Amino acid sequence: MPAEKTKTTTKKEPVAHTRKAYLGIRNMMFHNELTPGQKISYRELAERLGMSQTPIIQALKWLEFQQLVRHEPNRGYYTAPISLQEVEEAYEIRELIEMALLPKVIKTIDEAGIKQLRSALEAHLEASREIYLADRLKKDMEFHLTLASLSGSIVHRKILANLFDLLYLKYSGNILFSTSMESADADHKALFDCIAARDLKGARSTLSRHIRRVKEHVLTGLEKITAAKGRAGI
Repeated sequence: MPAEKTKTTTKKEPVAHTRKAYLGIRNMMFHNELTPGQKISYRELAERLGMSQTPIIQALKWLEFQQLVRHEPNRGYYTAPISLQEVEEAYEIRELIEMALLPKVIKTIDEAGIKQLRSALEAHLEASREIYLADRLKKDMEFHLTLASLSGSIVHRKILANLFDLLYLKYSGNILFSTSMESADADHKALFDCIAARDLKGARSTLSRHIRRVKEHVLTGLEKITAAKGRAGI
């Protein structure tokens, strides 16, 4: 029996270390400590996360599967480069999913659901005014995922969460500084009011306007960054 227990522990440890590395790298990407197109140093990541390079490499393989990093033979891993088409398509799919879920939310939401959505809204509004602005993106994501969860559509919510991963891990810094706090706050408040009043038409109009406005701002910001890099020969 003791031998079996030792085997189980040995099998679980590498997975736990890889998950720790995976979450650590995701956190660095979210806070723009790893930027699009950057070469990734295994040694630096290992030192920063306090572990060996093996779980770092395994975690990067997970992230490669999610298309958040890319591997070049004999050169190593790089964060995925900026793609205007990818961003535009991601926002288009996001709008389709969130708009499709609104009727279900309006039809089934109860007082407990309204309270849950209000808490997510308040968390976002509080984060919007903090000095630590990266938390704003996280709370924005949680507001929209809470709304998706209230529809009861599990698969749609998972797809939406993956889209947020793509946008907020890969482009977090650019999204953060390309959007207006005031307009995002106003849109979220208006969307909550429409849902609480069971106003589907108003909710659709507000949500569509919100997502399209953010998309336009982000694309404009990324276009400027891409043009500046081109002029600098980067």
